Formats: sequence, structure tokens, C-alpha cells
Amino acid sequence: VGFGKTEVAMRAAFMAVQSGKQVAVLVPTTLLAQQHYQNFADRFAEWPVKVDVLSRFKSAKETQAALDRMLEGKTDIVVGTHKLLQKDVKFDHLGLLIIDEEHRFGVAQKEKIKALRAEVDILTLTATPIPRTLNMAMASIRDLSIIATPPAKRLSVKTFIRQQDDTVTKEAVLREILRGGQVYYLHNEVKSIEKTARELSEAIPEARIGVAHGQMSERELESVMSDFYHKRFNMLVCTTIIETGIDIPSANTIIIERADKFGLAQLHQLRGRVGRSHHQAYAYLLTPPPKQLTKDAEKRLDAIGASQDLGAGFMLATHDLEIRGAGELLGDEQSGQIETIGFTLYMEMLEQAVNAIRAGKEPSVDLAATHGADVNLHIPALIPDDYLPDVNSRLTLYKRIASAKDDHQLKELQVEMIDRFGLLPDQVKNLFRIASLKFKLQPLGVARLDANDSTGKIEFSRDTEINPFTLIKLVQTRPDAYKLDDGNSLRFYANMETLDQRFRTIDQLLTDLQKDPNS
Repeated sequence: VGFGKTEVAMRAAFMAVQSGKQVAVLVPTTLLAQQHYQNFADRFAEWPVKVDVLSRFKSAKETQAALDRMLEGKTDIVVGTHKLLQKDVKFDHLGLLIIDEEHRFGVAQKEKIKALRAEVDILTLTATPIPRTLNMAMASIRDLSIIATPPAKRLSVKTFIRQQDDTVTKEAVLREILRGGQVYYLHNEVKSIEKTARELSEAIPEARIGVAHGQMSERELESVMSDFYHKRFNMLVCTTIIETGIDIPSANTIIIERADKFGLAQLHQLRGRVGRSHHQAYAYLLTPPPKQLTKDAEKRLDAIGASQDLGAGFMLATHDLEIRGAGELLGDEQSGQIETIGFTLYMEMLEQAVNAIRAGKEPSVDLAATHGADVNLHIPALIPDDYLPDVNSRLTLYKRIASAKDDHQLKELQVEMIDRFGLLPDQVKNLFRIASLKFKLQPLGVARLDANDSTGKIEFSRDTEINPFTLIKLVQTRPDAYKLDDGNSLRFYANMETLDQRFRTIDQLLTDLQKDPNS
């Protein structure tokens, strides 16, 4: 919060405009749209860049004129609320879409945005990414950049969690007013907000109070925010309308009534409205008596109290991801297909697909590519109960053997197991030999290997690396030992009664398969 995301957006917008493209900046509230419009217009005042705004602050006539300019290509940058997603909004050559405070938009809105995706670059900005966005970033579906360095002279906001008390409120407000600052007082009920403002005015005569909420008329709300920005009054009693992106550097105390009713990201965003200059800022989270707090509310307040460092939003977002889960990535359900195959396998398949696309290949749905070939040599290959009685330890070791990346890791595992549980029985040795064999099969594109004491079969995957001419030559030169089966399988015949004979035959076969057919 307040680390300079808008600055990144401005520079990205400038780059796009210089390349002859239009830019749309999508924001969640009318106040933020107005503020961004002002900032962009001021910033590009000396450049031939035309900035427009679409929000309820504009009349129907002004809005239509702005839409016409966008279609004709006369507008370079347009800042707008959800109005930007309406069907009648058309661009001449949109090149970049910037979504500010992305966590405030629902899936339905994002689906509309995706419709633009084929030819438009998208930059999303948020201090508290929702679990699904964060998960997509961590899975490399989206690129992620973290701004971890705070602006110079920035101090973290001191957060106090206090039981609702008039003396606490009065002291906090007076301290801020006496040092020449301004105060936000957050009361999130429109019907009683005027009454609260009157009571505060009586209790604190030094405060000049203004009221702002979303049900006010456009002009009235614009006028109140403008007056507060220009310090015509020093205390704003408001609802969560100020939550997203409002930037008033001289407001450095925020008092939040009934803080137990807000979500984690919301509290972090609200706290981020203060402390946007080099002054020490304070956030007071007022709660009812402890008996009235729910367990979840206590956890949220503890988390927000514990994360007072600068840049805590990312930490809070990962905490949120752990609590709520990742959500479906491609639709509007919260769990989706992940339930049927399990989160771990889903993430492995996702990683495999992302890596394939990055390498310029077609993503494969074949799991053999991820977990290696399926090998069955008809021999006992397991960790016996009498060697390791604990089920959890056995499962952990199976997972570690399956996840090993090379022979070196397998050898280290063997040494560790001998050290912890004693000499390896034959069944465990077989398990390691099969795991090692999989490393030889994987680069060749073998999907399955089956062998018993006299015959065996190798199945190749679609993207196998083996030269078909090598296969044909092998079958032609030794028809007694090799035979092609089903077009993608090779049968082999040999005396493989002992285990060593079985491994030797397979090693020789793999060597033959990699030979140059012309040699």
C-alpha cells in the first residue's frame, strides 16, 4: 500500500501511448477514477497525450463525447470505473489495460476483460492480491513483480487495537489536529453516519468535520473530497468509499469503528490510506468488548496487528491463500476441477503445461512426461513393514524416491536410509534400481516398460526421441528377438530369469535404440 503502483501504471501507460496505442485504466470507485484522472492529466500536461475519464461524476452528454473521442482515436488514456466494461464502450486501437486494485473486481468483470485478452496487454495492480491471482502468479501463469522497497523516508503505520472508547477517539483526533494533520473516521453505516458526525462534533469542538459516503450525489461527494484534500476541514467521517487508492498525504490518522466486521485485505487497505508521506501515521482499530468478537475476527485482528511492517500486504495475501484456498483458475467456481484430482497433482500438471508452452512445445496431457515411465519388472519393489514399521515414514520415503531428480539424489537417499534404518533389503534395492531405470527411459520418451522372465514390451509416447529407422533396422536384423506391436510398441524376447539378466537385457536394448541407423 502506497509503494508507488500508480507510478508504474503511469510509466506503462506512457510507453503504450508512445507506441501509438490507447490505454484503459480500470478502477473500482468513482473517487479513485477522479483522483487518477487528475494525476494522469497533471503528469502528461506537457505532452501531447489526451486523458479522459468515465464515471458517474460525468453527465450523459460528457460521457457520450468521451466515448466518441475514444472510438475516433482522439483519446490516448481513459480512466474509468465499471463503465469501461459496458458494451457501448469501443476503442480505436486499445493496446494496454491497467486494472488498479484488482482484488475489488469480481470474476464476471474479469471474464469480460479476458474477452479483450488476445490483442491487449494487461497490467494488474494490487497491494493485497486475492488467493486465485496470487496462486496463478506463483504457478507462472501470470508474471509477478513485487515492489518491496518503500519510498524514501516512509514510516510504517503504528496500529492499535482498542476497545471502543470515547477518550481513545478524542485523544487520537486531537493529537493529529494539533500537529496540523487530518483524520479519517470510518463509520460504515450510511443511515447513522450523520448522527455519528454530530456526536463527534460535540465531543471534539476543535474538529472541522465533513461527511462522505457512496449514496451522496456525484457533485456533493466530489465537493467534499476536494474540500478535504485542500484542508478546508480536518476530519472526514466516511464509509469504506475511501478504501481504494485514495491518496491524501496530510491525513495521517485513521480510526476504524467496528474493525471486527472487516476482512483482512480490507483492513490492510484502509490502514494504507494513512502514512503516505514522511510523517508517522496511526491506525486505531476499535472493537466491541472481547466477548462479542468471533474467533475469525480475533484471528484477523491479530494478523493485522502482527503485520505492521512496510509491504506487509504480500504476507497477508499469502496468509489469505492458506486460509481460503486457491479457487478455480479458469471459471467462476471457487474450487473447480482441482477437487477431482487433488491440489498437488493439479499444480504439477499446471507446471508441466507452463514449462511446455515456455519451451514452445504443445502441452502434453500424458502424465508419464511428469512422473516418468510406468515400469513393471514383475519383481517385489517396496519398503517392507518389518524394515520400516511406521506408515507415515514409508509414505514420505516413497514420495522422496519418486521425486528424486537424478541418480545422485537416489544414492544420497540410500545412504540416509541405511544410516537411519539399517542395511537395505532386496525389495528396497529393487525399488531404487527401478527408480534409476526411469531416469534412462524418460529422455527417450518411453511411456511404459513391462518385462518378465522371457519377454518384455516397451511402449513409446507420442513425442518419443527414438528414431523410427533405428527401430526398423533393429527388427530387421534380429527378428527372433524383436517385434513391432501396435505401431507404438516394441516386443523383445530373451532369457531374463534372474533380476540381473533382466536389467542387463533392458540396458542393452536402450543402448541399441539410441544408435544411429546409418552406422
